Amino acid sequence: MTPEFSRNHFELLGLPVSYALDAAALERAYRDLQGRVHPDRFASASEAERRVAMQWAARANEAYRTLRNPVDRARYLLGLKGFDTGEESNTAMPPDFLLQQMEWREAVAQGRADRDEAALEGLRREIHAERGEMQSLLARALGGERNYDAGCSLVRKLRFLDKIEAEIDDALEAMAEGAHGHAMVKGRS
Repeated sequence: MTPEFSRNHFELLGLPVSYALDAAALERAYRDLQGRVHPDRFASASEAERRVAMQWAARANEAYRTLRNPVDRARYLLGLKGFDTGEESNTAMPPDFLLQQMEWREAVAQGRADRDEAALEGLRREIHAERGEMQSLLARALGGERNYDAGCSLVRKLRFLDKIEAEIDDALEAMAEGAHGHAMVKGRS
């Protein structure tokens, strides 16, 4: 069906082992591989062949999901290089980043308490800009600089930004639900 099952995600999709990936090339490679291994192509095959096709399709999906997300791609690439990002165990951060974390958390709490959608959206934009800067640093660290320790630190920081964004989303969603519920109650009176 297809070559060895033990290939890494990059090789599986026929892409260079690199943090810097062309999104269109990733999409094409995924669609090509899915076209070759999709279980529907093996509907009349033996049970064993269908099972293998399902495994390949699952591997293709996992590879695509991992490589499509910049933070997941960085973590995966670092793992291939023998580095553990330590997201669960290494919570050490530079003092300036820790201070920034506290300020962002306070801003989310304040925006939630004040039901200030504009403040939360502004905070989201700030975090989005910070994410872009960190991803640029990550591309350099994992590219030409080959500074994998810095890459690990940046992945941990980016995961924190993911958590802050989730908190912002939760706060905005709660406000939207509250406004919707309030409008429904008003409409009934």
